[in-house]
Amino acid sequence: MKPIQLPLGVRLRDDATFANFYPGANAAALGYAERLCEPDAGWTESLIYLWGAEGVGRSHLLQAACIRFEQRRELAIYLPLAEVADYGPVLLDNLEQSELVCLDDLEAIAGRADWEEALFHLFNRLRDCGRRLLLSASVPPRELSIELPDLKSRLTLALVFQLQGLSDEDKLRALQLRASRRGLHLTDEVGRFILTRGSRSMAALFELLDKLDQASLQAQRRLTIPFLKEILGW
Repeated sequence: MKPIQLPLGVRLRDDATFANFYPGANAAALGYAERLCEPDAGWTESLIYLWGAEGVGRSHLLQAACIRFEQRRELAIYLPLAEVADYGPVLLDNLEQSELVCLDDLEAIAGRADWEEALFHLFNRLRDCGRRLLLSASVPPRELSIELPDLKSRLTLALVFQLQGLSDEDKLRALQLRASRRGLHLTDEVGRFILTRGSRSMAALFELLDKLDQASLQAQRRLTIPFLKEILGW
């Protein structure tokens, strides 16, 4: 078999782990994604479809699953289809060599006949080999513009979970979780100060936390409101 070669630039984020994912209303999706990674997961538990708006954590969970497999020194593949679709469906060749295949942004290839056919055949190969498949899209399967009937049928076999956005209180707890795993103490007061002035996007909030982490280390100072105002100009 040919070795699996992925496009340059496809990398897993080091911080995209299950432990770093604050579930909020998404505890069931998190639980099943972790279950999919267990060695004894059967086929019915090994085909999961996550959907939701941008920023709800779909990519995080897909990458976390890959990292879990890599920690066991098992091969897992993550493909962000919105970024790599132009490389063509040849990217799906031989992916059944992997214990886990994670395909993000499935809507990016919906309606493209060559991709749909290739994905249908990949479904069958993964099932025959007892592999796992974790899918993500911005819409539920019934709203995905898939034209190949056989592929539509395969998608109905998946366990489907809608990921919900975090409430403001959940965003605070998610920031505190991420901070604590970096050895930072983020008080409720400072966290709410960030939420009232920073971006509402979790990705942007985590980037801001990265900046504050570096500034705190360099200045050897705790995260306080005066320190944030000084660093961020708020």
